[in-house]
Amino acid sequence: MAIKQELEKKEKRTCLYDKHLQLGATMVTFGGFDMPLLYQMAGIAPEHTAVREHVGLFDVSHMGEVTVKGPDAERYVQHIFTNDIAGAPVGKIYYGMMCYENGGTVDDLLVYKMGENDFFLVINAANIDKDWAWMQQNAEGFDIDLQNRSDFYGQIAVQGPESEHIVETVLGLPCAELVFYTCKTIGDVIISRTGYTGEDGFEIYANHDYIRECWDKLIAAGVQACGLGCRDTLRFEVGLPLYGDELSEDITPIMAGLGMFVKLDKTEFIGKEALAKQKAEGPAKKLVGIELMDKAIPRHGYTVLNMAGEPIGEVTTGYHTLSTDKSVCMALIDAAYAKLDTEVQIQIRKKVFPGKVVKKQFYNKSYKKN
Repeated sequence: MAIKQELEKKEKRTCLYDKHLQLGATMVTFGGFDMPLLYQMAGIAPEHTAVREHVGLFDVSHMGEVTVKGPDAERYVQHIFTNDIAGAPVGKIYYGMMCYENGGTVDDLLVYKMGENDFFLVINAANIDKDWAWMQQNAEGFDIDLQNRSDFYGQIAVQGPESEHIVETVLGLPCAELVFYTCKTIGDVIISRTGYTGEDGFEIYANHDYIRECWDKLIAAGVQACGLGCRDTLRFEVGLPLYGDELSEDITPIMAGLGMFVKLDKTEFIGKEALAKQKAEGPAKKLVGIELMDKAIPRHGYTVLNMAGEPIGEVTTGYHTLSTDKSVCMALIDAAYAKLDTEVQIQIRKKVFPGKVVKKQFYNKSYKKN
């Protein structure tokens, strides 16, 4: 009992923790943080639907933020990041990965170009300590000011087709001119047209007091609070990866089908040689989508079999989708079986269910691209 209590003490709380309790959220541990799983007695579905059809509000203050400034800021980010940010315009955001020398993924992240030699990196909550240590280890020889600002920033995400109207009218933050994957600052507030749901939306970074004020205004205006449960169902439906499931130390961006974010024509970056070799030769395993011919739900870790009943991989994430009413999953399987329409099977407890390989995007994204 004493050990359990000690572990519980180490769980972090975001600046919105008390707000979640006031709304009666079911709380769970995620990435070392006490986070809301859902708010609805009816389950995840109402929150999921609110984001797809109207607007939803997420606490994402558990995410980590690192700033890179100084004469070598761009050169340093280029060194640790798979995407190419050379000469990026101020306000542009890039998605990509940090990789080990062997090509395995340290983390996937967003890089914001805030100014000349000034970058803002957003990393996954569960990886903050690991990422920070890795960034420091690889900063030698670069004239930069590297700061871990994760404890300073709170963050909310306003997601859904009505998000632009809500952010402008309820929060008073002009944002209509932003297009997908761009950002701007309003005083000390950073606002970006980004998200993790496949819908139009915004992420707002600021000090804890401001984020709490924003949360209260949005809840008072009737915006649906949303937990980690629907955050996962929403990102999964549109094929967005979750670190620890679709990316990891053992799953490279090439294996995950994210090669478009690995710019091998860059002069250098950590892991480039290994990733170039893997792309040229083809990875032994690939991440695919699988649709089951049944209502059974394939969960993380379930075994994928070929039609002869031989194991060929395992499920990384699976659901019966709320938006399309299908039992689907993403799975890492032997590359020989990764072609679309290949017939496979999934072991679910004591039964085996037939399925076929499909595209990993199970629902169409709705972003504002221009």
